[in-house]
Amino acid sequence: MATSAAFFDLDKTIIAKSSTLAFGRSFYQGGLINRRAVLRSAFAQFVFALSGADEDQMDRMRKYLTAMCTGWDVQQIRDIVNETLHEIIDPLVYNEAVELIVEHKAAGRDVVIISSSGDEVVRPIGEMVGADHVIATRMVVREGRYTGEIEFYAYGRHKADGLRELAAERGYDLTDSYAYSDSITDVPMLEAVGHPYVVNPDKALRKVAAEKQWPTLAFTNAVPLRERLASLKAPQPATSAVMAAGAAGLAALLWYGHSRRSQRD
Repeated sequence: MATSAAFFDLDKTIIAKSSTLAFGRSFYQGGLINRRAVLRSAFAQFVFALSGADEDQMDRMRKYLTAMCTGWDVQQIRDIVNETLHEIIDPLVYNEAVELIVEHKAAGRDVVIISSSGDEVVRPIGEMVGADHVIATRMVVREGRYTGEIEFYAYGRHKADGLRELAAERGYDLTDSYAYSDSITDVPMLEAVGHPYVVNPDKALRKVAAEKQWPTLAFTNAVPLRERLASLKAPQPATSAVMAAGAAGLAALLWYGHSRRSQRD
């Protein structure tokens, strides 16, 4: 077992967009949402890309999406994500993030994606980039459908709680572990490890990073993942780490996560 880990936020840290919003068109084509919802998701993605989402915006979007997703068939979501994963996500993966993942795995650390996007979206992306474990938002499921209730919300301090729980389970030394994020809402996660890094930080996180003297990275280069992994000869994903975790969901999913990389300050 690895004695330390590298914890990565997903949206705008490993990939250049909100992971769940990126699947808006696929959900529309699958009959899950209407054209208006697709347009709203596209607008939300635009705002998200420009400035990031503050806590109030994310809470409003979470409530909207929770209501919209109530009653959706969980297996249909998994099928849509798996069928369109490479087409949608491959071009969005930051080259610099892939390099970091490869470096940490080569150093013997586990790689963990920790994202407030939904488990059904995050887990396949984690498998694709070679993550050993995933911590993501999970929704309550009954009879194969989302109830609209959230079982675990991987956001803010809850991210740090999930991180510490996994560290205790796996025996990670958090003082020797790393964390990467772009959002002020992830300060608790960053403070939980000995080596925090901010990636393309929002304004508030940039200020905190300057005060705490955390290194700042800039991720700018999105390259098709399969091409990049081939050139780096990255390790294959640990399939045992991406087993379905039961009740997981796609609601609070849509507006959470962030970041990027370039050079260490």
